[in-house]
Amino acid sequence: MKIETTDTFFNSVKQMVNREKWYWKTWDFLRYDMPRFLKNLWLFRKDLYNYRWYSGQHAVLPFMKTALMDMAAKIDERGSEVESSKSKKVMKMWRAAKLMEHCIEENFIELAEKELGEIIHRDLEFEDAPDHPGCYQLVNNNTPEEEEHNTKVFARAREIEESMWSELWDILKGQNPAEIKSLPETTEKEYDDWYDGSGLRNWWD
Repeated sequence: MKIETTDTFFNSVKQMVNREKWYWKTWDFLRYDMPRFLKNLWLFRKDLYNYRWYSGQHAVLPFMKTALMDMAAKIDERGSEVESSKSKKVMKMWRAAKLMEHCIEENFIELAEKELGEIIHRDLEFEDAPDHPGCYQLVNNNTPEEEEHNTKVFARAREIEESMWSELWDILKGQNPAEIKSLPETTEKEYDDWYDGSGLRNWWD
């Protein structure tokens, strides 16, 4: 087999080599890298302002939430992937971002109250502490029924928190590829029916 090259090939190679020159790197930095950095700085401005190294989930999740919301919007609008799988990815991204929002705000008690009713609060009342003269102790004016209700709300809030954290990491982890590989033959429709859009490693366009 005879292999021939044209001037176009050599021109392409020459252009690739030239892009490594310092003046081209400087141009790329000024034309592309710096504008992208400034855009990202604006995108993550609130997360950067509120970042504290000791804040645990409140330091990490806001960046992930902002990034996922940006990715979901851009992929939904500009993504070149087929609609059937793209729409599943976008839905999972929005769901993950929503779960992160709940984890950041820690509003699980409010969610539990929507299901079971609000926690019953009484005005604070203090009385003399019999075992410690000169000290005071808080009086619990709740009835047994009210105490039981509050306990249920707190327990339900904990269940919601655990459920949301579990769902969030399941979405980020994605499905087990072994499930689809175990089938003897897989058609495009079967794969499309199996794929649910989860898996952070698959969220690119």
